[in-house]
Amino acid sequence: MIKTPNTEQTLLRIKNLSVAFGREASQTTQVVNNINFDIQQGEKLALVGESGSGKSVTALSILRLHDMQQVHFPSGQIEFEGQDLLQWNEARLRRIRGKDIAMIFQEPMTSLNPVYPIGTQLIEPLMLHEKISKKAAKQRMIELLDLTGIPEPHKRFNAYPHMLSGGQRQRVMIAMALACQPKLLIADEPTTALDVTIQLQILELLDNMQQEFGMAVLLITHDLNLVKHFAQRICVMKKGDLVETASVNELFAFPKHSYTQHLLNSQPTTLQTPFDYKAAQILLKGEEIKCHFSIKSSGLFKKKLGEIKAVDDVCVNVYQGETLGIVGESGSGKTTLGLCLLRLQHCEGLIEFNQQRLDTLKLSQLRPLRKDFQVVFQDPYSSLSPRMTVEDIVGEGLKIHFPQLNKQQRRERIINILQEVGLEENMLWRYPHEFSGGQRQRIAIARAVILEPKLILLDEPTSALDVSVQKQVLELLASLQAKHRMSYLFISHDLKVIRAVSHRIIVMQQGQFIEYGETEQLFTYPKHPYTKTLLHASFQ
Repeated sequence: MIKTPNTEQTLLRIKNLSVAFGREASQTTQVVNNINFDIQQGEKLALVGESGSGKSVTALSILRLHDMQQVHFPSGQIEFEGQDLLQWNEARLRRIRGKDIAMIFQEPMTSLNPVYPIGTQLIEPLMLHEKISKKAAKQRMIELLDLTGIPEPHKRFNAYPHMLSGGQRQRVMIAMALACQPKLLIADEPTTALDVTIQLQILELLDNMQQEFGMAVLLITHDLNLVKHFAQRICVMKKGDLVETASVNELFAFPKHSYTQHLLNSQPTTLQTPFDYKAAQILLKGEEIKCHFSIKSSGLFKKKLGEIKAVDDVCVNVYQGETLGIVGESGSGKTTLGLCLLRLQHCEGLIEFNQQRLDTLKLSQLRPLRKDFQVVFQDPYSSLSPRMTVEDIVGEGLKIHFPQLNKQQRRERIINILQEVGLEENMLWRYPHEFSGGQRQRIAIARAVILEPKLILLDEPTSALDVSVQKQVLELLASLQAKHRMSYLFISHDLKVIRAVSHRIIVMQQGQFIEYGETEQLFTYPKHPYTKTLLHASFQ
């Protein structure tokens, strides 16, 4: 339930703020344009927008965390408790960073120093700002770790960041931010890299901590669904402009600006067409699939200490023209299963594709068949070679699987598939770094579809994309499936996406199927407690 701010006193006020980057003040690129908003004491305000909207730039400007040789403020004021932070020198700013204004960053693994135990990093702000002893600082931080839900905090205090899960690392960052009981907490995409159940836990933790300490929270995010369940007011940014400000209820019920309406309309909607299983043929079959990883000791003899059952005795069928969704949290085995079924990961069990056994084939026998099952990976930037042009990337498979085509015929096919995925011919000679995330994912899809496969493994293909781009890619995949009658094995932890694209859904936990069924049946009448937990965490 949304609560009202504790007081009507303004804590932070941003007036006509403009931010520009460049070495010389006369040669800059302006990325934030005369924006105005304020935050009341104890209020939860969300700053939303897609990548490049300027929301993180604005948040970092509050604490002046940009490279001071690169950033310029052509206009504006940032008033904290009535004082303009833009006029403060570095020494004065340092006194309020972490004390009166604290920040939680998007990726805790890169925010925490990997060479120091978390305890050493946790007590630093307390010793710096509160001038208390190391022993007293340790005791207080162990209490805070316990308050944020870290199990056995006295033991975790000496752990290194890599020894903690993603959710635990984010809890450590929250504990560090709350160490000095700040008046304002800035949370920059604090749940983006986390599973849906961990997202819900972190969101509830922030809400509880906000009430416990009475602080104001500035939440930076592109997830409108998350905002709806956390914030009291929303500011919407687009390309450096603040286009709309309203209460949560008002904005979701009566959005005024066309861009806000566009964001709200970009939430995934049902894209799959009705599917007749009685008339369909099984394309891919897996029986008793097992993939276990041994845990071995260090040293010369590598003694086996145990094993991880990434996939444990799983059976699965994928029909021709069907989208089968696989959901589960990180470590559930969903990606490993997909790689096993395409013989990209060693495993045991029967694998049959298009009525032909794959598990008994040697790699040399398997290679000619690979054009029939392709993969689109999660991060299009790392899965596309930065040294190859679009023409080389998309056409590489044609050279291997269609050697009879000459250079001109290959180029014609490449141009046709680029146009089919919404790209242009003049992009042929450009490199991946010259494209946006959505365009790079379209290139990755074109690379897979050009071989006319019967099945594509889609491993979190939209998780790195903004909501509007995500919807465009999902619509593209649906249209390509309808045209080419391809099957999709769609892996995701985003239940809204899975619901939009899948005909059937499999829920995985700890390497096993715990529930499966047709999409609406599973969403409407979930049976397993874990499925119910996932649905609750995704704010369905």
